[in-house]
Amino acid sequence: TVNTKRVIQYFASIAASGGVAGKKDSSKGTLEDQIIQANPALEAFGNAKTVRNDNSSRFGKFIRIHFATSGKLASADIETYLLEKSRVTFQLKSERNYHIFFQILSNEKPELLDMLLITNNPYDYSYISQGEVTVASINDNEELLATDKAFDVLGFTSEEKMGVYKLTGAIMHYGNMKFKQKQREEQAEPDGTEDADKAAYLMGLNSADLLKGLCHPRVKVGNEYVTKGQGVDQVYYSIGALA
Repeated sequence: TVNTKRVIQYFASIAASGGVAGKKDSSKGTLEDQIIQANPALEAFGNAKTVRNDNSSRFGKFIRIHFATSGKLASADIETYLLEKSRVTFQLKSERNYHIFFQILSNEKPELLDMLLITNNPYDYSYISQGEVTVASINDNEELLATDKAFDVLGFTSEEKMGVYKLTGAIMHYGNMKFKQKQREEQAEPDGTEDADKAAYLMGLNSADLLKGLCHPRVKVGNEYVTKGQGVDQVYYSIGALA
């Protein structure tokens, strides 16, 4: 992770040093800036504390940088793969969920907490509090500012940026959704709808439709769709898959 950042910074600085830096779009940074700032954004959503590394990449990425004959950076693309999705819903005691959750909860931007309908206490959210919630070598407040700046440099609009934060907040609410089994039936039903309402609101969905889709999903059988009932465990598996 660190070596990759250093190599990218080196290439970008060399390309810019001879007066061949990329042109700057008024709405975002230069190409060199964008290549460098891609890292904070990717790390926020793809890096986490593990037993051996406080900032471990939990995904693979292949970075391809193209240079013009003049030495100027012409373009770049990043392919990501193999994200450790299970970490979103489960962590070992000595590890931590992805950095972005704790950056948001750092309260560096209180308006995010209000927008996402969350508190700044990670223990209020089961998906992110099964392991560690702080890392001594990481300042989540500063990292949130770096992540937010990276979105701007990469050319995200305000609406797109807020959309990313809202989806992240919805995941936290997903982990707090509760279901119970109907009496004398192997069928799950909501045990309160407050967290489902919040998650649905942040995702732009109708809460009743979300709960119906979880408890009574439509499945394709042959050429037709049929509605099937789900037990409590099946519903929790579905929520985890969505998260």
